[in-house]
Amino acid sequence: MNKIEEYVENCFKDLPASERKEQLKQEIEDNLNEKVFDLMQQGKSEEDAVNKTILEFGDIDDIKQELSKGIPLEKPAKINKYLLRLGFSLGGSALIIGLMIFINLYFTKSVIWFVFPTFGVLWWPLAMAFLWLRHK
Repeated sequence: MNKIEEYVENCFKDLPASERKEQLKQEIEDNLNEKVFDLMQQGKSEEDAVNKTILEFGDIDDIKQELSKGIPLEKPAKINKYLLRLGFSLGGSALIIGLMIFINLYFTKSVIWFVFPTFGVLWWPLAMAFLWLRHK
């Protein structure tokens, strides 16, 4: 690894890996190598050209700040979508069954009919539980 590559790698070491970061690193590295080549064509030694290029390039805090705007610095915790679906189906089923119990007891106290639709509603969380277990 040459000095330019080390410099660019060192500048971007604290940012999380991403495709955008790699593209920007490669573009900066190419531009710096081109500048070194131009300075060497003007008669500077390779070491002088590299040092002058790095010195003239300066600080890349603005570039890093711009890059970090689009990249979350900490990856959010991955939510298990199957477990979330199971929780939603359990909550939704409880609300529907509760509504059925209320309607049954409020309008027809003499006949207990809420049990029958309850069996149908319970298939929803049961299906989500099997889906969660299959992908676990």
